[in-house]
Amino acid sequence: MQAHAEFLLRLTQGLRPYLLLVVLGLGLYLPGLTAIPPLDRDEARFAQASRQMLESGDLVSVRFQSEIRAKKPVGIYWMQAAAAPLSGEPGAIWPYRVPSVLGALAAILLTFHFGQSLAGRPGALVGAALLASCFLLVSEAHQAKTDAVLLACVVAAQGAMGRFYMAGQLPFAGRGPIDGPIPGPPPGWRTAAIFWVAQGIGFLIKGPIIALISALTILALWAADRRISWVRALRPLAGLALFAVIVGPWAYAVSHATGGQFFGQAIKTDLLPKLLGGQEGHGSAPGTHLALLTGMFWPASLFVVPAVWHAFKRRQSPALRFCLAWVGPAWIVFELIPTKLPHYVLPLYPALALLTGAILAHGHYFVHHQWIRIFARGWGMAGFVLAMLIILAPVRLATSYPWWVVPLAELPLATGILPAMAVWRGQQGWALMIAIGGAVLTFAGVFQLVLPSLDRMWVSQHIADKLPAGTPIAAAGYHEPSLVFLMGTKTLLTDGIGAAQFLATTENGVAVVEDAKAEPDFRAGLAENHTVARIVGRIDGIDYTHARPIKLTLWRREPTP
Repeated sequence: MQAHAEFLLRLTQGLRPYLLLVVLGLGLYLPGLTAIPPLDRDEARFAQASRQMLESGDLVSVRFQSEIRAKKPVGIYWMQAAAAPLSGEPGAIWPYRVPSVLGALAAILLTFHFGQSLAGRPGALVGAALLASCFLLVSEAHQAKTDAVLLACVVAAQGAMGRFYMAGQLPFAGRGPIDGPIPGPPPGWRTAAIFWVAQGIGFLIKGPIIALISALTILALWAADRRISWVRALRPLAGLALFAVIVGPWAYAVSHATGGQFFGQAIKTDLLPKLLGGQEGHGSAPGTHLALLTGMFWPASLFVVPAVWHAFKRRQSPALRFCLAWVGPAWIVFELIPTKLPHYVLPLYPALALLTGAILAHGHYFVHHQWIRIFARGWGMAGFVLAMLIILAPVRLATSYPWWVVPLAELPLATGILPAMAVWRGQQGWALMIAIGGAVLTFAGVFQLVLPSLDRMWVSQHIADKLPAGTPIAAAGYHEPSLVFLMGTKTLLTDGIGAAQFLATTENGVAVVEDAKAEPDFRAGLAENHTVARIVGRIDGIDYTHARPIKLTLWRREPTP
């Protein structure tokens, strides 16, 4: 145990922890980045809207084809549009994922940087490594969406706030297991500026989510401490002015460009449906996020669940109390909102990781509690489930079974069993290293090898592979955004009659027709337009957004004699 503490302390010297975290993050986030085709539906929508910014030169309005896309503000689209030229291929999705990779890397580096005032350098390094290797962040880093970049903004804002809170608590320091002098100079106007700049950028990424989390944290600390004077150090008036400078110009421009429609649609079509019901079929009962925690935070959840219990028992520690205030109120709010997606609680994961790092790095080993041993044994089943998914998924989702997945499945199995056995024996240090190392190998195999091999999932990619670049295309029945991204903005999403009219009037056009939904109307439309068409391809795949098989036929008009 002492040797483990000394080894961890050596890792935190100088720039070493930052370099270690960058290497860890790249090992987790780069595999599969270029190999996985565009994902439906959110990723393809974000990437297509970003590409349309470049095509149109309009950097203010956000559109998917001809429709205003008011789901999110403009920040992520600017970042993706800036990254798009990294590839000369219009259909390449990986450049649009680069902001998410950078956001995930920034999040773990900022977790260590600011976490030092909450958990000390060893605890902050452990927490940052646990956050880096959790399944949910690895998944988000592979997708061209908002959540990894938002996470970096939240960590910057909450970390800056945490420094001010701890500075205001110094007279009370020493009562908890990890509290002591804050490393570095006391926080001043630069730290306050970081808080407000992060608020502004975070708003441009995903609206008021970041402000909600910070406000709930402040309210929870006020309720716990019965004092809030430390908030004045954040310089609220100057900070709000800085926030307005960051957000105001775009807010004015988009309101002017859309006649005020953007924010109205954002509230009407995105915010209110989430608050009033299960938007797009994503509704579930309170407690869903808690039920998913073991899997979404895997493999770090082995340590997080018991650490939260120990942190709550030691909530007199200002550092642990801040982390709990960051997590608790916002988690309750996300559980009460009817619409639930796993990534909603990702901005709370750094706090869970830091309090876990603090508990582990400062010697509060908790294996002597029988229920924790039982939890460790049950937690090992998550690795077994992932191993079974790796083995069984190709049966349905791959054209031919890749037998190499069987030995590959041993990685998550070992990552589930070996750390649980180490915790059972009281060897938390070994459990930590095995879990993080196993996560790197497991996720590299899943994202680089397994997912790309599930070729029946990638229906839009198969269509793009069968057709020359620039082919005019109309799709009847199959309307996934990934098809628009791969085949171009002018892709027509229509019904069977519309696809037949498209073939009748478009030279060298191709109609993609879903057999079950649109073929009867398509054939009737061909007859009505006196058009003769021939089949140039068939695709038999899986529509994973609806979990159903799908059969598509590609039609091209016969030349007129």
